[in-house]
Amino acid sequence: MNKDSKIYIAGHTGLVGSAILRRLQALRYSNLVVRTSSELDLRDSLAVSDFYKAEKPEYIFLAAAKVWGILANNTFPAEFLYENLIIQNNVIHQAYLHWVKKFLFLGSSCIYPKFAQQPMKEEYLLTGPLEPTNEPYAIAKIAGIKLCQSYNRQYGTNFIACMPTNLYWQNDNFDLETSHVLPAMIRKFHEAKVKRLPEVILRGDGSPLREFLFVDDMADACLYLMGNFSPTKEQNENGDIFVNIGTGKEVSIKYLAELIQKATGYEGNIVRDTTKPNGTPRKLQNIEKLSNLWRSHKVELEEGIEKTYQRFLSNYNL
Repeated sequence: MNKDSKIYIAGHTGLVGSAILRRLQALRYSNLVVRTSSELDLRDSLAVSDFYKAEKPEYIFLAAAKVWGILANNTFPAEFLYENLIIQNNVIHQAYLHWVKKFLFLGSSCIYPKFAQQPMKEEYLLTGPLEPTNEPYAIAKIAGIKLCQSYNRQYGTNFIACMPTNLYWQNDNFDLETSHVLPAMIRKFHEAKVKRLPEVILRGDGSPLREFLFVDDMADACLYLMGNFSPTKEQNENGDIFVNIGTGKEVSIKYLAELIQKATGYEGNIVRDTTKPNGTPRKLQNIEKLSNLWRSHKVELEEGIEKTYQRFLSNYNL
């Protein structure tokens, strides 16, 4: 990408898209295109087509998606599957029709089987059943990867994908009903501190192992892949068009809670509600492919949690 290339960041107000936008702006890319969901409904195929005709983007980061946590996946499975499928189908298809030079599809580590061998390599995709608690979202993301691969094979496009691990920091969602585990815990512990509650009740037994990545590190990796990774014909044939993005380090949810308790200064007790599902027992991505292309992450988890809590305090009045 040149500094004046026309670059469209779909989903620029969310956690992932805003990080990519910030990084592009910091590197002085000057021809960036963004639209809010009220300005452009990506579920509307005609509106998306008209947008491409008018703007003619050369490079696209597709970070737009319906993204909530386990509870929301269980409560609204049809919405998750339908809306994510239609968004990515519209944006990917129009990218092909309008000769976009390079396209990056943002996926998720939830694409891998529930009991996948750990750490999870890219080749483990579709080797077993998914985690039921986020299956609708995972199926949509898998379909997006396969759509990019299929367009590459049939039409010679240069569409790639990346699978970030659990992300956090600026523009995260702190809603207790729809957020992911880390921001939800930050809000829970903060509210408990403010209200002087004697205990915080957390879902599950705390045993699952998870990997967390500061979202600005993910953005750096995405920009690097956009400039330096293009699948060969052989890779397109065998589906090797995507790259895991993570830290290669894991912590238990129990330990994560302890880090957040420390960061927020909450002095009460942690109680586990073991009637609630844990989700996938372990999720650690193999980042060997990424490491062979790019540097490692910069921000470690404890520092990232401190930054995220301070960001939370500056934006929320609870």
